[in-house]
Amino acid sequence: MVELTNMNGVTFVLNSSLIETIELIPETKVTTTTGKYFLVREKPEEIVQKVIAYNQKIFQNDIRTS
Repeated sequence: MVELTNMNGVTFVLNSSLIETIELIPETKVTTTTGKYFLVREKPEEIVQKVIAYNQKIFQNDIRTS
């Protein structure tokens, strides 16, 4: 899950496993596998870094418990 900010300044959490595409149009448009999309303030690179950090946290916890 990654925290994003919509264009109105309201933050929300998105399941990063559902992200299909991230486009800069000039806003950042995050499209999910369900076809729904969100316009957010974060730049694509920021979102990618948030997804990477989230996945690292998940996999580190998984490795520690194995």
